Amino acid sequence: MNGPLSLSTVPQEVLEHIAYFAGTDTFLGPPSSIVPLLLTNRQIHASLSIATNHHLYARIFAHKFDTAAPRARFGDFNLTAYALADELRRRCSVLRRLCRRRDSTTHARRADGTEDKMALQDMLFTAYILLVENEGKNKRQLVEYGRMREWINEFWFDPHGSSLAIYNIRIGQWPLNRIENALGMWVFWFLLDTSGYSVGNNDSIDSPVSILKAMALGAHKFPLTSTSWTEFEPKLNRIPTFTTTLYSETMEFTPPPLATPAILSFLALINKKRCIPLPPSDAPLPEYPFQEWDSEWGRCTAKPINPVSNCLQPGSIEGVWEGFFTYTEFTAYAALLAGASPPVIQKSVVGRHQQTWKLREHHLVVNDPADSDSGIDVTESDRVTPLRGGDPLRSYFPTGTQIIERRDGLRVQNPANDQEFTYQRHSFSDMHKQNAHQTDVTVQDIIITGEGHSAWGQFNIVGRVRSCDGFISLSKDYVDGDRGKWLYRGYLVGNANGNLAGRWRDTLSPSEVAGYEGCFGMSRRR
Repeated sequence: MNGPLSLSTVPQEVLEHIAYFAGTDTFLGPPSSIVPLLLTNRQIHASLSIATNHHLYARIFAHKFDTAAPRARFGDFNLTAYALADELRRRCSVLRRLCRRRDSTTHARRADGTEDKMALQDMLFTAYILLVENEGKNKRQLVEYGRMREWINEFWFDPHGSSLAIYNIRIGQWPLNRIENALGMWVFWFLLDTSGYSVGNNDSIDSPVSILKAMALGAHKFPLTSTSWTEFEPKLNRIPTFTTTLYSETMEFTPPPLATPAILSFLALINKKRCIPLPPSDAPLPEYPFQEWDSEWGRCTAKPINPVSNCLQPGSIEGVWEGFFTYTEFTAYAALLAGASPPVIQKSVVGRHQQTWKLREHHLVVNDPADSDSGIDVTESDRVTPLRGGDPLRSYFPTGTQIIERRDGLRVQNPANDQEFTYQRHSFSDMHKQNAHQTDVTVQDIIITGEGHSAWGQFNIVGRVRSCDGFISLSKDYVDGDRGKWLYRGYLVGNANGNLAGRWRDTLSPSEVAGYEGCFGMSRRR
């Protein structure tokens, strides 16, 4: 129809308004209501299709998905209308597949004969990105439209789940430590609702808590880091990456290791009454939600030479932390290291002790060329070479390093050349009052000191943060000396609602071999 009342006579800008309101008449899911309009005639299709009208679909993207985090990370210049339209197309394909349960089980994937079939890795990476960019919209799309909680539960705990976790456990093998499972475990942690899972004393080896237990405690199979934890400055060629497309650009990403979200999920389930660690789904919305997962994003894009502020917001460790550590019978763990199958650790009794840490954070800083107003006084030197990496069993401090703590910071003496460094104390509360929006990029190195107590007694803490990925290593020395020295290694996951989690290990076993290990989780005192 091309008469005087035909849509073909409507001005383009009016047509775009009509198309926008059709595409956003419902918030959840793809903009399917725009399809009848596109099918009106060829002229309208040519003017309003996603291939020709990127601006229209970029506006629809901004209506349906959160944009503050990607704009902060990529910049408005790189997030063109074409990039947003392309990302809208990809996300809608993923949401449709999630909703239809096309990929959560191996049976569903084999039966899928549709043309829009996607690699499992691409689907899970898209879900992961939606969650690390979440301010509210993204999670609603995943949970309410894509039914992601049900999908990820099937992925992990259905006998035919695509993770193959139950299949491997039932044949006496460890769950696969691959990129798809790592991304799937992060999605599981982000969306975890502890009320949906029961924990008992006689859980079967293929129950959810037992599956998580195997991955949390199986330190020799599921390492905490993508690179060797023994290296303070990993080599470039030792950082694993995978290639994917995000906002129309082909990019290299470092897969986030499976261990940390597995530990957090396991500890959250066995400690539901105290809510430590606190799952993101139970945490209040932070003041700046688009910054909550900046460190997780930074670790995915980490390089060997990386500002520490990309993977850990300076000042975020300082304060009082409460939590607990777990341990298993030494003979059971020794059998595990000797090659025993997962049921050995799954059926073992896990003990736990509460502990409290009071931590102080100290920074080695340099002049900020941007004249930062972060509230930290910088050194007079234009460039400071940080203390070199040292013994991994002593939190990367070179043997013989001398540390003198004062009220305003640390004096650190390098044993190699007697060079002295001044580290300045950073107040977490002051940082938020003075600079709620920015991370101080002038921080060259971070040393952590503190003290704490548990049922085993009082202890002192000293450690460092690895700048390339924000990996935290803390040496825990009991005051009375009878309990020995232990090494706590892990990450701060999240920012305002962050949890410190990882594994402790003995310091008597050489760093190049697997030692006696257990899990720990800490949350800020609330």
